[in-house]
Amino acid sequence: MLPIWMALVSVSFISAAVQPSKVVTGHPGNDPGRSYILVVDGYDWGACVSKVILSMDEIQSRVDPGDYSVAVKRSSDCTEIEGEGAAGERTIVYAYVSDEKGDLQESGSYITLVLYVSPILPLGSALQYVRNEKCSGNVWVDYQVTVTNKKSGVVWDTETGRISKLLDRFDLSGRYRADEKLTMSYAWYAPQGKQGKSPLIIWLHGGGEGGTDPSIPLMANRAANYASDEIQAIFKGAYVLVPQCPGAWMHNAKGVMTEGKEEDVYHVGLMQLITDFVGDHPDIDPDRIYVGGCSNGGYMSLKLILDHPDYFAAGFISSLAYQSQYISDEQIERIKEVPIWFVQSADDRTTVPENTVIPVYKRLKSAGAGNVHFSFYDHVVDITGFYGGEDFHYNGHWSWVYCHANLCRWDYDGSPVEVEGRTVTIMEWLAAQTK
Repeated sequence: MLPIWMALVSVSFISAAVQPSKVVTGHPGNDPGRSYILVVDGYDWGACVSKVILSMDEIQSRVDPGDYSVAVKRSSDCTEIEGEGAAGERTIVYAYVSDEKGDLQESGSYITLVLYVSPILPLGSALQYVRNEKCSGNVWVDYQVTVTNKKSGVVWDTETGRISKLLDRFDLSGRYRADEKLTMSYAWYAPQGKQGKSPLIIWLHGGGEGGTDPSIPLMANRAANYASDEIQAIFKGAYVLVPQCPGAWMHNAKGVMTEGKEEDVYHVGLMQLITDFVGDHPDIDPDRIYVGGCSNGGYMSLKLILDHPDYFAAGFISSLAYQSQYISDEQIERIKEVPIWFVQSADDRTTVPENTVIPVYKRLKSAGAGNVHFSFYDHVVDITGFYGGEDFHYNGHWSWVYCHANLCRWDYDGSPVEVEGRTVTIMEWLAAQTK
């Protein structure tokens, strides 16, 4: 996959806990630059720097966005960033008085500048997608901001922190040593203030989000949204577990992608991570463990279900990378009772649906699967309407957009998916599944 401004790729965010603040650069003259905090939000295409919070010397009661300019420089040790993604001016769309968290205040000692973001604005991205001898996948850039008050000449150029409201809900410190050769990072979220047992949502990332920083799979494909108030309310509080493999879930022993033809090197250790995590959290309901993922993670989700059909209450899989030709009829029989909801786009040329999800779905239905669904879209479009709606097409591989936003409602034949006679979304359906 390539970046959206080069062929549309997901983007990510690294929190201040993972990425050190950049060195103070100062500004012309002897007066050192003042400090700012960056806000990074997740969008359907990934994560962008959406706000800058400025520390002020005096209490403010009003702000004119026209008084400020925001200049940005993006660089990376992995590659030379060129063109419009390297440097330029960000557009300020709104400004308000706030506290240090960017929350609106009638008066206060901070000002928040709201910046324009877009799926075709590389200057807003906090990372770069790189495939070379140095780096592979999403890598974090040095995101340098210089804010200038055009009337007073005051400059802010020292970053002191970053805020991402959903990402900040997660514990990013998880490390699991499966054996002498394999250690995996993981992020996790625990439901707040809940009594009794809670379900567990497992999300497995795509091929561009491997490594040792679990903030990448959380934000590259907006998986942090499973900790949002909206989705948590559907489950009445749920754990979220987001493992990260050092490479790609589909790697075989030689580091080459397998699409099911041969064993990958991660599924045994990953299952150990999951079962140990569940064992360490006795308030997880073992009858409501759900596994999902996209692309490489879609492959691995199905792989775990194939190997452990009695462990998972349901699966939710987008952009399936597991080729149907490598799944035996016996395996189809073994998983036909497992509830699964597939999501894919017809124009996905990365994990071609004619080779993956369509035959797998049809084989399951022919085997008698009664609770298997498939939302099949013509294209992956702008679901916000801000960038063209149905007329704006993302890369067809990005069907996870519909899953993370909890928009999937329709089955393969165009009928609504129902639970007890009520039309449901994919997350509402998932929350209703139990072993």
